[in-house]
Amino acid sequence: MPRVEVREDESLEKALRRFKRMLEREGVLKQLKARKHYEKPSERKRRELRQAISRRARSTEQ
Repeated sequence: MPRVEVREDESLEKALRRFKRMLEREGVLKQLKARKHYEKPSERKRRELRQAISRRARSTEQ
C-alpha cells in the first residue's frame, strides 16, 4: 500500500495529490475495479485478446 507523509510546509491537498499519483502509477485503483466483479477465465482471455488487437491496430496507424 502506498504511503505518503506530509512534508513540512506542504498543504494537505498537495500530499493527497501525490498519494493519488502513487496509486495511479502502481495500478491499485485499476486492480480494485477489475476485482470488483468475478470475471470468468474465458471472458478474461477474450477481453485481453480484444485489447491486444486494439493495441496492435493503434501501433500500425502511427
